[in-house]
Amino acid sequence: MGSTRTFGPCCMGLLLLILPNSASHSQLPLLVPHATLPLSRSRFSARTQLEISTHCNESCFHRAESMDKEQLAFETLFADGSRTLTTVDLEENDVHLPIRRPAPRRKRIKRQIYGADGRFNIRGDHFLLDYPFSTAVRISTGCTGVLVSRQHVLTAAHCVHDGKDYVKGARKLRVGFLIPPSVNGTRTGRAPTKKPLVRWVRVKRTRVPKGWIQGPQEVSMDFDYALLELRWAHRRPFMRLGVAPTSDHLAGKRIHFSGFDSDRPGELVYRFCPVEDESNDLIYQHCDARPGASGSGVYGRVWDDALDRWERKVIGIFSGHQWLEINGENHDYNVAVRFTPLKFAQICYWLHGNKADCSED
Repeated sequence: MGSTRTFGPCCMGLLLLILPNSASHSQLPLLVPHATLPLSRSRFSARTQLEISTHCNESCFHRAESMDKEQLAFETLFADGSRTLTTVDLEENDVHLPIRRPAPRRKRIKRQIYGADGRFNIRGDHFLLDYPFSTAVRISTGCTGVLVSRQHVLTAAHCVHDGKDYVKGARKLRVGFLIPPSVNGTRTGRAPTKKPLVRWVRVKRTRVPKGWIQGPQEVSMDFDYALLELRWAHRRPFMRLGVAPTSDHLAGKRIHFSGFDSDRPGELVYRFCPVEDESNDLIYQHCDARPGASGSGVYGRVWDDALDRWERKVIGIFSGHQWLEINGENHDYNVAVRFTPLKFAQICYWLHGNKADCSED
């Protein structure tokens, strides 16, 4: 493992290769709620897993995104433990994003740190409160999340639900905002502490896609995302969502994310790396990560037609690790869930509560 690197005030510039983006997401499928049914109260019987590991072969890798209304239905968990299931309909638009297929690569042993450790600790009062690092938040179950509105946080579904039931820690789920040391000292009148403190805010509503809640079957990373609605609105910058383009349409073909890796307690850890492969639902890469980073918002610089400029947008959620078997060879990757047009439509509906605000990226 390499030495720890820290971002300082003069070291933040990253050279990004700007590539034209020919993909347009102005027309997207729209999710329309059909019916909401009451469910029994959650038992909160599952154990929290800070990382998941799955296997995928050629059939699941080449699986195309389908208009599966059952998978896009969703559960809503309320703070009092009650639950509902919302079924949906779709107004379909023909949106197709071409995906390149992987070339054979040499075998790898399972790893989370690939070669020299490429992670950076984010320190200093300004950086912890500056965009985009200020959008990273802690989840009380031990994971990371990303701010995507004044009152909403995206994280990994496995941080709150194991595919069968909600985890014990989801009973009183909270989101933690880092408060830099100098702010701590200013507000309390005491000498600044060395490590940031955390201000916790309760979650009043959690939404998980039905595609994740598959009962006794093995969980799939394809739907490993959940949206948390905070009890109170925050005042920090948040990151906009975007449909994940192919890597050729990401600036530098890179993804970035910041999280609270378990091997660096109390630190916000940033990393970036190139996309190596991608399926319709997943982004395959070798960004260094440890347990605790799950749920981090994976973002890239994508072209925004409306603003006529390159913008950082959350295009996925870091999930965990996957063995990918292609052409008889095993490949070892860290994996993020891609926001396809359908997933974008679902999450956008969760954010806005209506289809009118989700007709465009």
